[in-house]
Amino acid sequence: MRKNLLLSAALGLGLFAIPASASEAPAIGVVNFATCVTESRAGKKEQANMENMRKQMSSLVEDTEKELREIATRFEDPEYLDSLSPKAEEDLKVKYQTLQEDLGRYQNQFYQVLNHANYQMVQKINNNIAQAAQEVANQRHLDYVINKEACFFARADFDVTESVISEMDKNFEIAAAEKRLSENGVDLNNSDDTTLEVAE
Repeated sequence: MRKNLLLSAALGLGLFAIPASASEAPAIGVVNFATCVTESRAGKKEQANMENMRKQMSSLVEDTEKELREIATRFEDPEYLDSLSPKAEEDLKVKYQTLQEDLGRYQNQFYQVLNHANYQMVQKINNNIAQAAQEVANQRHLDYVINKEACFFARADFDVTESVISEMDKNFEIAAAEKRLSENGVDLNNSDDTTLEVAE
């Protein structure tokens, strides 16, 4: 009888120990990186910077293409060519060749600069998310905050994306107030060989 009581007591303690150990499991939060980029103020600013850069570079390429088409049209006009002196015609050919070379360089640098700018943007936003995630983790006593893309599945109640975005926006306002935000995501005048040169 006494053995049965001890066995029952041991089993009972074991059953109570299960939820106790389960409660000591790490507290985890999950963040949607893409949502942080598209919905946070910092992310929207960086996206706007990227779009402005893309437009500026596209405009440069388009202007060069337009000028090339205009010169090509002149070469197809016999009357116009007859009106030119040999020196003027040679200068026009040199200008056309120079524009072709410029266009090729612009198109090549277009992708290099945008890829470089996109890399910098991702790194910058990643740092902003990491800082905000740490603040959320401290507030909610979380042991880990991980990127949703690293999970095959995560329960909805683990998601702390909105809280992280809220912290990102607070940090953005503080940085703006301290005038620490650059006007452009990437400084084209201070980059390496991928810098796009603007023709005079």
